Amino acid sequence: MADDATTARDYRETVFLPDTPFPMRGGLPKKEPEILEGWAALSDKGLYGAIRAKRQADGAPLFVLHDGPPYANGAIHIGHALNKTLKDFVVRSRFALGYDVDYVPGWDCHGLPIEWKIEEQFRAKGRRKDEVPAEEFRRECRAYAGGWIEAQKTEFQRLGVLGDWWNRYATMDFSSEATIVAEFHKFLASGQVYRGSKPVMWSPVERTALADAEIEYHDHVSPTVWVKFPVGATRSVPGYQRENLHGASVVIWTTTPWTIPANRAISYGPKIKYGMYEVASLKEGLEFAPWAKVDERLIVAMNLVEQVMAAANVTSWKLLEPVDPDEILWCKHPLSALDDGYSFNVPMLAGDHVTDDAGTGFVHTAPGHGADDYLVWLKSGYSLDAIPDTVDADGAYYPHVPLFAGLKVIETEGKKAGKFGAANGAVMDKLIEAGNLLARGRVEHSYPHSWRSKAPVIFRNTPQWFIRMDQAVDSLGGKTLREVAVQSIADTAFHPEAGRNRIGSMVETRPDWLVSRQRNWGTPLAMFVDKHTGHPLNDAAVNGRILDAIREGGADAWFTRPDADFLGVHDPAQYEKITDILDVWFDSGCTHAFTIEGRKDSAWPADLYLEGSDQHRGWFQSSLLEGSGTRGRAPYKAVLTHGFTQDENGEKMSKSKGNTVEPQSVTKESGAEILRLWAAMVDYSEDQRIGKTILATTTDAYRKLRNTTRYLLGALAGFTEEERVTDYADFPPLEKYILHRLWELDRDVRASYEAYRFSDVVRPLIEFCQGDLSTLFFDIRKDSLYCDAPDALRRRAYRTVLDYVFERLTIWLSPLTSFTMEEAWMTRFPDAGSNSLRVIPATPAAWKNDAEAARWAKVETVMSVVTGALEVERREKRIGSALEAAPVVHVADAELLAAFDGLDAAEVFRTSAATLVSDDAGAFRTDEVKGVSVDPKLAEGARCARSWRILPEVGTDARYPELSLRDAEAVAYWDAQRG
Repeated sequence: MADDATTARDYRETVFLPDTPFPMRGGLPKKEPEILEGWAALSDKGLYGAIRAKRQADGAPLFVLHDGPPYANGAIHIGHALNKTLKDFVVRSRFALGYDVDYVPGWDCHGLPIEWKIEEQFRAKGRRKDEVPAEEFRRECRAYAGGWIEAQKTEFQRLGVLGDWWNRYATMDFSSEATIVAEFHKFLASGQVYRGSKPVMWSPVERTALADAEIEYHDHVSPTVWVKFPVGATRSVPGYQRENLHGASVVIWTTTPWTIPANRAISYGPKIKYGMYEVASLKEGLEFAPWAKVDERLIVAMNLVEQVMAAANVTSWKLLEPVDPDEILWCKHPLSALDDGYSFNVPMLAGDHVTDDAGTGFVHTAPGHGADDYLVWLKSGYSLDAIPDTVDADGAYYPHVPLFAGLKVIETEGKKAGKFGAANGAVMDKLIEAGNLLARGRVEHSYPHSWRSKAPVIFRNTPQWFIRMDQAVDSLGGKTLREVAVQSIADTAFHPEAGRNRIGSMVETRPDWLVSRQRNWGTPLAMFVDKHTGHPLNDAAVNGRILDAIREGGADAWFTRPDADFLGVHDPAQYEKITDILDVWFDSGCTHAFTIEGRKDSAWPADLYLEGSDQHRGWFQSSLLEGSGTRGRAPYKAVLTHGFTQDENGEKMSKSKGNTVEPQSVTKESGAEILRLWAAMVDYSEDQRIGKTILATTTDAYRKLRNTTRYLLGALAGFTEEERVTDYADFPPLEKYILHRLWELDRDVRASYEAYRFSDVVRPLIEFCQGDLSTLFFDIRKDSLYCDAPDALRRRAYRTVLDYVFERLTIWLSPLTSFTMEEAWMTRFPDAGSNSLRVIPATPAAWKNDAEAARWAKVETVMSVVTGALEVERREKRIGSALEAAPVVHVADAELLAAFDGLDAAEVFRTSAATLVSDDAGAFRTDEVKGVSVDPKLAEGARCARSWRILPEVGTDARYPELSLRDAEAVAYWDAQRG
């Protein structure tokens, strides 16, 4: 170490240098599986079971995180990885906070995507679905879902996710299916279930009804038509009759021409002003003749007449008179001239849903194909029986529909599946032929699509089963399901708070809960209906036999066993067996009933549900409604939501775009720890981004944490309890400051974990490692660590505080960077048991020291000026290192100067010597700090062969003439220890 080549002794062996087998490079793809193997060996339920057993033995309070089930139909994607990693942060942080955590992972197994996949497999073998026995088909669905459960479970565990994987739940388990049916029977028994024939969103591609939660909206270009309905009859008004309305036409506008054959009425707004207008002239020079005719009379809303005439290429018109639509008894159907099947009257109905914001002010009303249409039809006194069945389950017109039988509204086969068929064009052609198409165009608007198939849906009148939202229920204390659900939302904590309004607005306005589906792979609405009354059979004995059969043989038992097996004394001939299956959201909404309720090591309701923000309309809501309807409250105390993961440009990930990030690839190349750290650092409450650049930044942050951990392990090599400083008063000021920072961080880390703010844990800890530790504490004390005698108080105090830092940092970060903190802990304490078994240690209140924190804020202010001055000296090559300097630091501010009382300024500045003076006469200063300046003098004396400090005292100890006095004493101690 000495710069004098003639030095008689090499003092390197007397210097303590940090030493640890903990490598600088993590080698995570290889190391993580080794750690997972170690965790798996800790108990029959691995690390998770070991921690639970320890917490239960300690009498820890219980915390229940209920898992929202992913769908069992493919390898996990980055959204799955984020979701399960966040859940793992919750589980591990609650363990670290001293809780006993119940977390049972689960899977959603029923539904269309799996059914489609199995249909494809059978088609590939030349077998159509209707040729496959239902029992065989369901068996294949079950096997397919089971395979993906195992695959996903392995992938989740590779991410380090803790949970009771040994008792995972699945909605297709026989016991789960039985419980789901039992939950449905509870709604049935309370009178909340009814069958109604009303228009529901129907997916022709999937051949089933869909609930609001299964719908998403995409931009779509639709044909638009302005259609004339000739006035048929008017009311007799005292004194005169409105004969002048005869020959006029009421004009409607729609984006669904295919619904015109289903038209049965026209709706108008009672508060809208209408007028009858006469066409005076048409646009000339067109390549086609306008469908409008000069002198024809059109009835439209006054606010919209200009838009209507422009669409019809009418250039001038005149108002004949205002019109009250109530004066019109009925109109003729616009296709009545082509086929007697449309010769019925089309009445005028008053409806509050009608506006004059766009269109014509009149709404073509097809009660079988629209919710508003349906409601205004019934409200106006017309019957359900009068609502026609126009479109079948495959999206085609029924054979009885005049002019259009068999034409497709939505294609369901081949390459065009999911596209609009020929129906729209055919209807427009017939309207032209009938002389009642006034105009047509195209409009881009938001159109409903199936959440799963992405195909457009239609409103279609079908008989379905619903749960009432607005019927008072005795079992709910006379309240409605909506009222109970709204109160449950008020009683729930939301993270972030905006989730409360989001789910609240949905529940306040949602229609009755549509729970039936017309598919095969699912849990049945296992009930019988009286063929004469239409009422469900509500017999406890019958229901008990149904549940017993499903527990024994699964849902198949309902479909395959004879009705008599269930009905007992009831005559099977009098009852209809319902073979519809339950909405899969009802399935998953019941998971609380068969996963946490009634288990001795769990509790109902759950402390937390955690899913993506789209689940406000999905699992959060179905669970809310199910729990509220059967137990009078939500099955959760709190809800946490995260956003969606986008690419680095903020675009939605898509395999076709090639912008996806596969968690399997990241784990293989960089390790799951990098994904975990990314998840910990992002603001998950918003949409977050990921990509190569972001992962590279995450890797840099990881290196900082790893390097700090490695330094701690090296600096603590050989540390023993005998070395520990136990009296707080004996700690030097710098150590007291670091202990204060530990006190602050302990407070903040606990609060952030309690509130699920994981980035507020990891980011301050990274800053602590870089700032307080590496830049300040480690750098200032490295001379003491390397060169002080082992029994020196300053060195002992430093190593004691490093031990406290290591003890806390490894458990604070354990929920987030679990693999690395486990590796660090086991490197230092190989026989102490897993790091994850630990609880965050209590931090002494005595460590709180605001005065020391204030002092070091002032000290670092002065340090910044000194560092700047020394950087100039190095750049100008007047010094090689800070140890060649002995700066004179001018401090005019009395408070800044007083901050150095009791400190060794040279040690703080990392120089060989330093002088503080009370003025501002130095040569170097900065714009940022006023009143502090520096004269960067050179150190005087000889260089110590051991510590490299340049001091006048070097050579004054005859025993060790090449050393400073401090180093001479340290070497004498070292020599004495070795005899």
